[in-house]
Amino acid sequence: MSAPKPADPAPGTALTGRVVLADANSFFASCEAVFNPSLADRPVVVLSNNDGCVVARNRPAKALGITNGTPWFTIRERALQDGVVARSSNYELYASLSRRMMAIMAHFLPNQEVYSIDECFMDSIWNDKRTVEICRELRAAVLRSTGIPVSVGVAPTKTLAKVANHWAKDHPSTEGITLWSQVEAQYGDQALASVPVDQVWGVGRRLTGRLMGMGITTALNLRDADPSLIRHRFSVMLQRTVLELRGRPCIEPEADAARGVRTDQILCSRMFSHPIEGYTTLAQALSIYAQKACRRLRRQHGLCGKVRVFCSTSPYAPQQFCAVGRTVVLEDPSDDPLVIAGAASRALKGRVDPHARWIRAGVVLLDLTDADHFHTLEGLDAARDTHGLGDVLEDATRRFGPFRVGVGYGGIRGKGRGDEDTGADWAMNRCMLSPRSTTRWDEMAVVQAR
Repeated sequence: MSAPKPADPAPGTALTGRVVLADANSFFASCEAVFNPSLADRPVVVLSNNDGCVVARNRPAKALGITNGTPWFTIRERALQDGVVARSSNYELYASLSRRMMAIMAHFLPNQEVYSIDECFMDSIWNDKRTVEICRELRAAVLRSTGIPVSVGVAPTKTLAKVANHWAKDHPSTEGITLWSQVEAQYGDQALASVPVDQVWGVGRRLTGRLMGMGITTALNLRDADPSLIRHRFSVMLQRTVLELRGRPCIEPEADAARGVRTDQILCSRMFSHPIEGYTTLAQALSIYAQKACRRLRRQHGLCGKVRVFCSTSPYAPQQFCAVGRTVVLEDPSDDPLVIAGAASRALKGRVDPHARWIRAGVVLLDLTDADHFHTLEGLDAARDTHGLGDVLEDATRRFGPFRVGVGYGGIRGKGRGDEDTGADWAMNRCMLSPRSTTRWDEMAVVQAR
């Protein structure tokens, strides 16, 4: 879909910078309804790996009191009685629809910064009236071309744009678009006073308890807090949040999520379809996760200096709970899949209980640097992939798909609908997976004319 870019401002139009946040409504659940319109008004929940916990739900499901993080097995019977439709996480479908959605929105406003799979920041230099017109056109184009409903918040800062976006979702009278200046003009300080502090972008659960201990329970309290005190007791990032709530832009653009660039760490973690025992099987899983993480590292032309691995048993068996982790420092920063996969596989050797029933494992690449800008003393060069194995694996994956070629179990494919994952018997289960209609020829939607 090729949407026209907005016209240049008319003569005499005031040019004032505004941050526009476009965020899909219940994105995962909305994606499930795109090729199955019968789900539009039904309660829908999307589950985590191995259909474990609820990670997304639409408005009808929220109305039933279903919350994110709830283990599906604890509510399955009641949910099915209430007509709830559960779906396995369809990562391929969500990513495909996200790319389409972001491409459409990029036609309407400049400086798009894709923050996550379902939201992006953009800029508007137009006045309120023209900005709202463009946002209406944007929402209509996304809904028409992808079937995904989008809400839009407009404010002078990113943090306030987040608040405005939630306001648009919670107040149907806004028709999906909220100008924070209008909310402030109508409600004054009561607008921020109605926002719990744990819902402010950049706060989260970890800081909420400490803030509430200081009497800061709402966004308004946080806005009126002493910025210097907040910086001293917390961090410069939370100080910036305070300033942003006051209308002062101070949060810089981050790495574009659409490009998949990670500056701090690259994580690959999964739950197993059933508990596994013993170091050998655990090492196979860690090797596969390391290869996946290494592929992301190479795509952003990066190097890593450390490899962290971890595994744990079920938290629902607290008497037998066990968690093990170790960080391996590489001799030299590397992008070599053999070096990274080998470090991950060997990291826990002799450190795991052979009788423990592991249900989760993961690999984290740390100490990331840009390979194109890595310079050091002669003789201390990075351990680059000089044998070309990484390029061969990447070419094979790009041409034939995942798990056609790999190191160890990384080259063993699953069968049937699981052929894009490893064929190991502990590979992730997705028993309620909907069709991947935009990425698989054999699962493409069929329209029958009558």
